[in-house]
Amino acid sequence: MAWTKYQLFLAGLMLTTGSLNTLSAKWADMFSAKGCKGDPEHKFTHPFVQAVGMFLGELSCLAVFYLLLCHDRRRPEPKMNPGQSFNPLLFFPPAMCDMTATCIMYVALNMTSASSFQMLRGAVIIFTGLLSVAFLGRRLMPSQWLGIFITIVGLLIVGLADFFSGNRSSEHKLSDVITGDLLIIMAQVIVSVQMVLEEKFVYKHDVHPLRAVGTEGFFGFVVLSLLLIPMYFIHVGEFSDNPRQVLEDALDAFCQIGHEPLILLALLGNTVSIAFFNFAGISVTKEISATTRMVLDSLRTLVIWAVSLALGWEVFHGLQVLGFLVLLIGAGLYNGLHRPLLERIPCCAGLLSTEEEISPGERERLLDNGRVQVADDS
Repeated sequence: MAWTKYQLFLAGLMLTTGSLNTLSAKWADMFSAKGCKGDPEHKFTHPFVQAVGMFLGELSCLAVFYLLLCHDRRRPEPKMNPGQSFNPLLFFPPAMCDMTATCIMYVALNMTSASSFQMLRGAVIIFTGLLSVAFLGRRLMPSQWLGIFITIVGLLIVGLADFFSGNRSSEHKLSDVITGDLLIIMAQVIVSVQMVLEEKFVYKHDVHPLRAVGTEGFFGFVVLSLLLIPMYFIHVGEFSDNPRQVLEDALDAFCQIGHEPLILLALLGNTVSIAFFNFAGISVTKEISATTRMVLDSLRTLVIWAVSLALGWEVFHGLQVLGFLVLLIGAGLYNGLHRPLLERIPCCAGLLSTEEEISPGERERLLDNGRVQVADDS
C-alpha cells in the first residue's frame, strides 16, 4: 500500500531531524571562541551543557503532549487517550540512566567522528539482548543471537576504520578516537539498563509516549542543570579542554556563545531537532510501523556519514561502508526483519517454525529501540 503524504512527511521529518541532532552537536564541537575574562580562543568543549539542551528538547515533548490533549478535549468527541495516572518517579531511574549515557556520548563525540558516533550506537542491541535474558527472563531466538554476533563483527570493523583513519587525522589523535569509541560503547551498556528498567517497571502502565519522553526529559534537565554547579568546581586537569580545567565550565560556555553566536544556533538545532525527532519517531511507529522506524533510524546513519564527508569533517574510508552494512544486517536480524522475506521462500519457511514466536507487543518494543510502547491515541 502506498504511503500517504502525511506518512511521507513523518518519515522525512524523522530522517531529517534525527540526522540534524547528531550533526548539530558535532558542529557545535567544531567551533572555537574566546572565553570569559579575556581567555584566549579555545574549542567549544562543553558536553554537559549540550546534554542539558538535549533534555530541554525532550522536556518540550511534555508541553506538546498537554497542548495536544487540550486541543483534543475541545472536540465534541475526544479521541486522544491520555493514558492512566502514574507515579512520575517511575521514570526517575531510567531518566538518570539516560542522563549518564547522554553525557558520556557527548564527551565521546568530541573525540571521534559523527558517523562513527552514530554507527557505534548500534551496540545497544548487544547489551539490551543480554540484559533482557538476565533480568527479564526473555528467551532470544537463534536469529537474534546471530544478529548480536554480526553486530559485534560490525563494531570491530568500524573500530578498525577509526583506527586507520585516526592515524592520519589532524583533528583527532588516535588515542582520543579509541577512547571516544570505547566511551560510546560503554554508554550503550547504560542505555540498555535504561531500556530494561523501562520494560520492567514502565511498560505495564498505559503512558502516552510523548508524556513518557517529556517526563524523563524533565528529570534529566533538572538534575543535570543542578549538577552543573558542583561540576564548575571539580578540577580534572588535562581531561578537560576548558581554561579552568574543571569538569564543566558553564560560564565559559555562555561566554563563548556570546563571542560566537553560531554556537547558539548549533545548540538550538540540537534542542529543537531532538524534540521533533521524538515526535516524528512516535508518529512513524503509530502511523506506519515500528519496522519503518528502525529502517529510518539506520538510514540517518547513512545521511550523517554522507553529510560529514560532503562538509569535509571526515575522510572516506571503505571499512566504514562495510561496517555500516554489517551493523545494518545485525540490527535487521535481531529485530526480525528477515522473517517476512523468509516466509516467501518455500525452502526457508520451515526455518521460521523452529524459532519461538514472540508476542506482537514485545516485537514492537524490540523494533522501537526499547522505548515506551505507543498508546492508541487515534
